[in-house]
Amino acid sequence: MADSTSLFSPLCEKISYTSYFLRAVDLTIFGLLFSLLFYRIQHMSQNDTVWFVAFLCECCFTFIWLLITCTKWSPAQHKPYLDRLDERVHDFPSVDMFVTTADPVREPPILVVNTVLSLLAVNYPANKLACYVSDDGCSPLTYFSLKEASNFAKIWVPFCKKYNVRVRAPFRYFLNSLDATEDSEFSRDWEMMKREYEELVQKVEDATEDSYWLDGGDDFQAFSTTKQNDHSTIVKVIWENEEGVGDEQEVPHFVYISREKKSNCLHHYKAGAMNFLVRVSGLMTNAPYMLNVDCDMYANEADVVRQAMCIFMEGSMNADHCAFVQFPQKFYDSNCDEVVVLQSYVGRGFAGIQGPVYAGSGCFHTRRVMYGLSVDDLEDDGNLSSSAKRKLLAEESLERDFGKSKEMVKSMVDALQRKSNPQDTLKNSLEAAQDVGHCHYEYKTRWGKSVGWLYDSTTEDAHTSIGIHSRGWTSSYISPEPPAFLGCMPPGGPEAMLQQRRWATGLLEILFTKQNPLIGSFCKKIRFRQSLAYLYLFTWALRSVPELFYCLLPAYCVLHNSPLFPKGVCLGIIVTLVGMHCLYTLWEFMSLGFSVNSWYASQSFWRIKTTGSWLFSIPDIILKLLGVSNTIFIVTKKTISKTKLESGDGPSQQEDDGSNLDSGKFEFDGSLYFLPGSFILLVNLTAIAGFSIGLQRSSRSYGGSGSSLIEACGCILVVVLFLPFLIGLFEKGKYGIPLSTLSKAAFLAVLFVVFSVRN
Repeated sequence: MADSTSLFSPLCEKISYTSYFLRAVDLTIFGLLFSLLFYRIQHMSQNDTVWFVAFLCECCFTFIWLLITCTKWSPAQHKPYLDRLDERVHDFPSVDMFVTTADPVREPPILVVNTVLSLLAVNYPANKLACYVSDDGCSPLTYFSLKEASNFAKIWVPFCKKYNVRVRAPFRYFLNSLDATEDSEFSRDWEMMKREYEELVQKVEDATEDSYWLDGGDDFQAFSTTKQNDHSTIVKVIWENEEGVGDEQEVPHFVYISREKKSNCLHHYKAGAMNFLVRVSGLMTNAPYMLNVDCDMYANEADVVRQAMCIFMEGSMNADHCAFVQFPQKFYDSNCDEVVVLQSYVGRGFAGIQGPVYAGSGCFHTRRVMYGLSVDDLEDDGNLSSSAKRKLLAEESLERDFGKSKEMVKSMVDALQRKSNPQDTLKNSLEAAQDVGHCHYEYKTRWGKSVGWLYDSTTEDAHTSIGIHSRGWTSSYISPEPPAFLGCMPPGGPEAMLQQRRWATGLLEILFTKQNPLIGSFCKKIRFRQSLAYLYLFTWALRSVPELFYCLLPAYCVLHNSPLFPKGVCLGIIVTLVGMHCLYTLWEFMSLGFSVNSWYASQSFWRIKTTGSWLFSIPDIILKLLGVSNTIFIVTKKTISKTKLESGDGPSQQEDDGSNLDSGKFEFDGSLYFLPGSFILLVNLTAIAGFSIGLQRSSRSYGGSGSSLIEACGCILVVVLFLPFLIGLFEKGKYGIPLSTLSKAAFLAVLFVVFSVRN
């Protein structure tokens, strides 16, 4: 990647994972889908409406597979060489680290504390790091917890660096007991650190139950009259690294912020919080690079910042134009296998085109790119071109585009010209930081439109990502072992369905913005295959319609006694297609170390979420387009896992699925998310029962054939995929389907059966 005349060895390498065998499998499946469509067309006149509906569904599936194949065609990722980075230690750039939280109930403060502690302790010069926590809930409990965490960090950070601790989130590190053969000095330090951490946890728990600490002085005065959605801007420097020499005993800067909120103002959810983080950090430290992590995503690899710098410092010497470095999101609890597999194959696929999608966490951004810079604005050496200087640095345009704060404008000019110029004392910037946090600061500016994190979508990450790629930038994907970041996933049930609905809604929203990938491939600098890859993501919600119909078609055909699948030799198309897809996806899971049971659970949940939560994202978008209502961002509930670490402190998705008695159990509640699945299950059970006792209606002359065993097998396959709902029929409590949901589903099933038989 580097120029051959470079004095240093390349810091990273782009590795291709292209497999001609997998390409052949992808094309074979596409060919089988096309053959099935051709067969449908040939026999269209001999069959009734259900044949045409099946044809439309299969057209959708074929198009989706074409998008998947284009996305996965040339997988790649970057490999950093950390040993070569040591030669350039004096050239290390500064990094601002952002952590976002919004609700102390759904996101427990102790979880935020552990994420922050893991970031403060990374292997990088402390004088070149700063950690900013955005609390959109304006919670005094969160602030109290972070203050206590800063005191603990003063002994935790030196401990981690002295003994080269790998897992630097205390709640994970102390899950395992101390090895009896360990060095005596280390044993004493370990025991002391564990006691200190337990005291920290106890303080946070006590503070949760009793707010006595609110009377602890002027420091909490700002929280005395605050409400979650109605409060002034709060910016507090919890800890300032005044020494600033990069010693291993140092703790990086640590700042707490909470932007102003008013009931009559738009706040743009996480995207608005991220833009406030950018402005405040720009005023205080103005680092050229910014790390963004969710409050539950702790740094699992101490060298993660150094790994990202291998990309950026290499990119500064060539024309690669890397805007951000994305690490995959991996998890230490269950219910995450599907996400890991999706990132491994689809994420690498994106990386082989123009770069991975920004996933909302575990991503290092370039500050000046987030200020709206395009690749066309740069000279070959990375400096601003003369035309870009006239366009971007004119005083009137700066104030119009970025706001009226003179301090903010100055920091932006410095950043665009690659000058960091941090403040000598962070507290000197407190007044300016307060100003840029006002609700109306962004009014009539480019913030959220072409500067910073983009608005108008609940998936601000994907929206911002395509905006960056549309300006000609690339991105890099690094997937190290052990994983760079680990987080928690909501349990399989209401919380997971809520999260999936938000994702599907937000992705579909982007299709109705200026960042539509179909427009971008012709009018902007995004590559054509990258546009198709984005289209695959953004149309997740639309897939729910053909998948819902296809889950009902076998039952309809059995009850109506009409054919759905080819007969005779041509039946082999369906059998081969289903078999190849199952084996292909099973191989994807097992090659990453997951079990057959994990593969089945993921296939089942994919059908459940597609026909459930994704389905409801479509009316969300319709109502938004009609101006009836807006989409909303609901914070997903996070919990702390108590699972012990295995060898190497690896993620627990590699553990046996049976380690937890409740793992694999699906939770239900009375929300509408579970109505489609219950309805699908009841309809297919009715069709199987009707077929088994011969209650089909008389055969009609659809080419001389009606439904047969293959349609009944289709019903059985649907029931197998919706097995959690079948189990839920007989369970009680949160693992059982509520009677209200069953009643509604049964009513719809009766209507469906009557329609199928009498139509």
